[in-house]
Amino acid sequence: MTVTLADVAARAQVSPATVSRVLNGNYPVAASTRERVLRAVDELDYVLNGPASALAAATSDLVGILVNDIADPFFGIMASAIQSEIGGPGGRAGGERLAVVCNTGGSPERELTYLTLLQRQRAAAVVLTGGAVEDTAHAAAVSAKLRKLAEAGTRVVLCGRPPAPEAVALTFDNRGGGRQLTEHLIGLGHRRMGYIAGPEERTTTRHRLEGHREALEAAGVEDDPRLTVLGRYDRRSGYEATLELLRRDPSLTAVVAANDTVALGACAALRDSGLRIPEDVSVAGFDDLPFAIDAVPALTTVRLPLTEAGARAGRIAMGREEPPPGGIATVRGELMVRGSTGAPRK
Repeated sequence: MTVTLADVAARAQVSPATVSRVLNGNYPVAASTRERVLRAVDELDYVLNGPASALAAATSDLVGILVNDIADPFFGIMASAIQSEIGGPGGRAGGERLAVVCNTGGSPERELTYLTLLQRQRAAAVVLTGGAVEDTAHAAAVSAKLRKLAEAGTRVVLCGRPPAPEAVALTFDNRGGGRQLTEHLIGLGHRRMGYIAGPEERTTTRHRLEGHREALEAAGVEDDPRLTVLGRYDRRSGYEATLELLRRDPSLTAVVAANDTVALGACAALRDSGLRIPEDVSVAGFDDLPFAIDAVPALTTVRLPLTEAGARAGRIAMGREEPPPGGIATVRGELMVRGSTGAPRK
């Protein structure tokens, strides 16, 4: 026999409207009354009808979190932090939020598909993480999707992604971080630096590379295009790109990697080539992922506050924190100087 909301109300000795308020978490209810209702829900094993509630309300209890690659710690850390902040006030029985992590695999088509599916489900909020694809047609399509979501009552937040008019944006200062890293190496005396970039179509790739080149130009250091290699944001790419850089210029004294995972691959390639870090070649990463400090030697990198940014994005998405002024906040990184960088060999 199906348990109804009226059954719960009778057991808790309250009105059906009070039960609804407790389960939806959209109206203040006395703590003792709320506990009585939740106890009745547990005893009767009542299950809230999510689809029906979504039809009655502007949005559902679903929250979508879009990531490029959930296996990448960069995205895993942010997704976990976002999810930790999206629980609702309904406790055991109602008002909670169901987080759905959508792994796009870097595919623009999958990104649009997930946004469409979340729109159909009347998602309460959508958080998009990481860099965007630099393609005019795709950017226009994403903007249209975000606009429709926002018009339907869905809160849209970008975390680590360039700003868009349709959403609140917590954007990472990738350009400034890239500049800091290269300035550090130039200050140590490096002039022949290889740069391992990410995928060419990603905004994160362009911004970090621009910061690197800005530092070179400001110091009057030649930007040799042969010493920039594009690749993926993974260890294998770092390994292969480093071997290619050594082939192009055996005299290089430093390698700047697109992120820490790429930097680990670079370190492995240098060791396999019989070179010491940092005595022969210095290595720098980006993001300060958890393993960066445990690498041997520990990685010099730019620390992005991924957990803090993700948690803030989650609170904004749930309406528990006010958006930043103008809807945009820049999250700056911190240079972490460790053992993987040193003065170049003479």
